[in-house]
Amino acid sequence: MSSIVQGKPEYYSVGILTVSDTCSRDSTKDRSGPVLKTLFEETSQLKKPFHVKTKIVKDDTFEIQKSVKDWCDVENLDLVVTTGGTGFGVRDITPEAVQPLFEKTCSGITYAMIKASLEKTEFAALSRPVCGIRGNTIILTIPGSPKGAKENVQAILNVLPHAIDLVRGESGENVHAQLRVESHECVHHDHKHGDKHQYLSTSLFGPVSQRKRKSPYPMITVAEALNIVAEHSNILSPIKVPVDENLIGMVLAEDVVARQPVPGYRASILDGYAVIANDGPGVYPVIGVSIANTSHLSTNKLQPGQIARITTGGPVPPGATAVVMVEDTTLVRASEDGLQEESVEIHVQVSDGANIREIGSDTSIGTIVARKGELFSAVGGEIGVLASVGVKEVCVYRLPVFGVLSTGNEVIDFKSTSELKYGQIFDSNRPTLLAIAKATGFEVKDFGIVSDDAKELEKRLKEALTQVDVLVSTGGVSMGELDLFKPTLQQSLGATIHFGRVKMKPGKPTTFATLPGTAGAPEKLIFGLPGNPASATVTFYLFVLPALRKLAGYENWNSPILQAELMDKISLDPRPEYHRAVISFDHSKGKFMATSTGHQISSRMLSLRSCNSLLKLPERTDKCKELDKGSVVDVILIGKLS
Repeated sequence: MSSIVQGKPEYYSVGILTVSDTCSRDSTKDRSGPVLKTLFEETSQLKKPFHVKTKIVKDDTFEIQKSVKDWCDVENLDLVVTTGGTGFGVRDITPEAVQPLFEKTCSGITYAMIKASLEKTEFAALSRPVCGIRGNTIILTIPGSPKGAKENVQAILNVLPHAIDLVRGESGENVHAQLRVESHECVHHDHKHGDKHQYLSTSLFGPVSQRKRKSPYPMITVAEALNIVAEHSNILSPIKVPVDENLIGMVLAEDVVARQPVPGYRASILDGYAVIANDGPGVYPVIGVSIANTSHLSTNKLQPGQIARITTGGPVPPGATAVVMVEDTTLVRASEDGLQEESVEIHVQVSDGANIREIGSDTSIGTIVARKGELFSAVGGEIGVLASVGVKEVCVYRLPVFGVLSTGNEVIDFKSTSELKYGQIFDSNRPTLLAIAKATGFEVKDFGIVSDDAKELEKRLKEALTQVDVLVSTGGVSMGELDLFKPTLQQSLGATIHFGRVKMKPGKPTTFATLPGTAGAPEKLIFGLPGNPASATVTFYLFVLPALRKLAGYENWNSPILQAELMDKISLDPRPEYHRAVISFDHSKGKFMATSTGHQISSRMLSLRSCNSLLKLPERTDKCKELDKGSVVDVILIGKLS
């Protein structure tokens, strides 16, 4: 039962029922239940939190109905959500088990969930959600996949508190008050307060007095945010490109086989004399020379009792069965002019094949010399391998192009003036991100600085999104009256915002959105990074760079993680922190050591100077408020090791 404050419940009670034969046998395989639990617990509507309990049952009508009836009739939960068993599979029976328990149906909620899912994938048509009311409890069924389950609940999350209040028998006036302030439309009472389109963000055209005072975006974890970004970072289409230095940073889209053998002829491994091994040691006439150049190639077959001078890489003459190194010989007689060797003594016995590279001994025709998914590194070895076997063109995944944009009336290009007016700052975000782009090898376009004007921002965003696969903007994502990025994306461009707050320091207001591509093109990825320089840089490395790598086909798109020992004591923050640091390898200790770059305020650009890593620090708890010197922490490597 919900606890009561002055006659009104102080929270909303939710039961999440995972329906799965597999998960009922092994609860660790339940992914949807924990995702939904986190979503509800991190969402606060009208200052009333959701209190969640969970349970797992197998795909059995009796078990499903018993659990739902207990939660509705005995525990009087406000909301019961089942996840799983809503598809077309033989064992998918959840809607059929739940529907007989309804006293009323809620077709509007069902429609909202289906509509939201269909906007993301046509396969949502294969889901069979139902929603209804039993007593004072709302019951809804949603898919079993974590992504589908989360999308369904997010589609109706804003209306659930109002619906619960009404089912409880309350007037819902507190919700109506909020809806009026937000120019929202409440259809079941036929109120029409304004724009028919519903957005989480504040209206672009409302007065500042009506702006939201708290972010409506649920706070999600870094892990959840990374998963969302990864889900939308799909590999770009393959293209054919020449084999040259421009392949660096690209990933093969198909296996490559050798078209020529390496070597293509019997080649000497060293400088010396081509011999017939059975002749053994002795003095022999030098009848020819074989240099690694066809103009000096002797085509005469070597006869027993003859030898031929040969250089490293030179073709072995016909008839020769081995090569003796020059160090194992002595000159016996030279020509009268002293320019040529006429006879040489061989001092050693060699075996057949000694010091000879046979045709195809390195690589034979048809050998796979590079595999799909391999990255062309800056080391250059991969390109050399392809060139050696005669491959002139390969199929690779297209590299993404991303754009960089800064926002803010106060932001000034540092190249445009040497003197700032009061209230102005130099833009350090664009130069930093452009430099990172050059270092990481991705093509970048600079879209400059745009003022805090909705129409100008809309124009610049539309212009940029026609030219890039990924757009990165800094600033304008917080709660200020001129923070226009989120509402412009939603209300002017029709973009889908997947998250608008992340539980991390720095970078809490980080925003990720997508916009469908046109004419079959892939969807555009849009990142709204905070305006503070350290926040922008950290979140770029954490979210944007992995997305670019995944789009390019990298198998390991995340930055490498090492472990390092702290050189300093570090206080912890209530949020998980990505602390700028310098790590180096201490050979005497045999481990990596980490040194903080100092004060970590998000506006302090100096915390990034010489920084090559981000320490992954846990959030502060009553039991652990700081990490002592000598503690070992995970470290994200973002630069070169010193």
